[in-house]
Amino acid sequence: MTAKITHINPEQLHDTPGYHHITVVEVGRTAYLAGQCPLDRSGSLVGSGSVEVQVDQVVVNALAALAAVSAQPHHVVRSVIYVRSDDRDVLGTAWHRLTTSALGSAFASASTLLGVAQLGFAGQLVEVDLTVALPD
Repeated sequence: MTAKITHINPEQLHDTPGYHHITVVEVGRTAYLAGQCPLDRSGSLVGSGSVEVQVDQVVVNALAALAAVSAQPHHVVRSVIYVRSDDRDVLGTAWHRLTTSALGSAFASASTLLGVAQLGFAGQLVEVDLTVALPD
């Protein structure tokens, strides 16, 4: 049986820029993807100094991770986006780039966007953590 995924925005809560306040998964298995970083296959950082280029690499990596568990972006039920910045414009750029990418539908679920002081790799500006309701 395929997991039934329902997105809810209670009218008592604020409007959102595309994500939903609540995502309910009725049945099925779940995959928790490690934070996807802007590293190429050899482990080298891509796009030093560029949020846009790093987001693009994170998208490539996240799509590969989803494919490895036979899932697609619309199967994502929770995302956390980490951006190394306290500038709202930079956070907005990362959000817009992600939501308009091939991974975009992943961010219609419950989602959190955070500005952080540091990420794990030197020069890393973006990381995306995804939880997936796996299809049968």
